Amino acid sequence: MTLPADLRRTAAVSGRRFLRAALVSGAIAITGLGLSGCASTGYPTASVSEANKSVSSGYAVAAGDNLKITVFDEPSLTNEFQVDSAGNLAMPLIEKVAVTGKTPNEVAALIGAELKSGGYVLDPKVSVEVLAYRPVYVLGEVSQPGEYPYSPDLTFFQAIAKAGGFTPRANKTMVVLQRAAWSSPRTIKLTDEPLMIAPGDTVMIEESFL
Repeated sequence: MTLPADLRRTAAVSGRRFLRAALVSGAIAITGLGLSGCASTGYPTASVSEANKSVSSGYAVAAGDNLKITVFDEPSLTNEFQVDSAGNLAMPLIEKVAVTGKTPNEVAALIGAELKSGGYVLDPKVSVEVLAYRPVYVLGEVSQPGEYPYSPDLTFFQAIAKAGGFTPRANKTMVVLQRAAWSSPRTIKLTDEPLMIAPGDTVMIEESFL
């Protein structure tokens, strides 16, 4: 049976559209597999124990942190201060000091030393409190990817719970973790040892192809 000319043209156009759609869908699927399957390729690896070491040493101050600095018996020096984008802290009487990577106690000691060496306070007693921790980011194969508040002693599985849990496609045996102190993300194979999450961490859950 021969189709009329107008129907043949319609069928041909529909066929081409279907073919283009199939090719595009296939390309997207292949690209997705490639990106998801190879997202961690080339990243350095780290063990859970190695990742936990940088957390167990205490909270490390970084750019954007809001700190409450108290200099006892010196109300004019007691206030809230923000670490600038270069990781420096400025406050009355002292020059900018680099505080990125230091614990609050180390920052307090540094401020005290600056005040004493400048002759401003003979015996400075300083305390530093972090007013708000940097958030953590949980991305990839979780139910609700996004930004979540950090709480002390946060573990990997607690962070996943904040994001609504794993999706059915999630790879639950490894994680790609970006930490402020690291120059690039690292791939971490999960073990029975709890993986501790640090403020500002980005947790990426990839898709499992098993």
